[in-house]
Amino acid sequence: MSDADAQQPNQDQGANPNFDAMTRDIADVPAVEVITTVAVHLMSAAAVNLGLAEDAPEHKDLDEARKLITALAGLVAASATEVGSYHAAPLRDGLKSLQLAFREASVIPDEPGQGPGEKFTGPVFGG
Repeated sequence: MSDADAQQPNQDQGANPNFDAMTRDIADVPAVEVITTVAVHLMSAAAVNLGLAEDAPEHKDLDEARKLITALAGLVAASATEVGSYHAAPLRDGLKSLQLAFREASVIPDEPGQGPGEKFTGPVFGG
């Protein structure tokens, strides 16, 4: 095998995704489904970084959790009127639960209104 052959990427058709088909597939997905799917991924990642995952409590990283919760809050706030209350209400509930879990996990809690995502949601209090 020559050096040129070793540097050639595998040209197997199965290894190359069909981007045209993928574009058509994503075009068929309603926006509300894309938004809620992204929100669920952000929630899941934030929960893991808060140490809430049963099988991985050692992955606690509050800095990462703060970023994810803030991104989730921005997404939920920006899309709430677009996705309707049927979809927005559970997203808001999940967001609030994560914000409260963050406050509980913090050794030195943020001032009300200064927690992750609270610039989008306003201060979050227990309850």
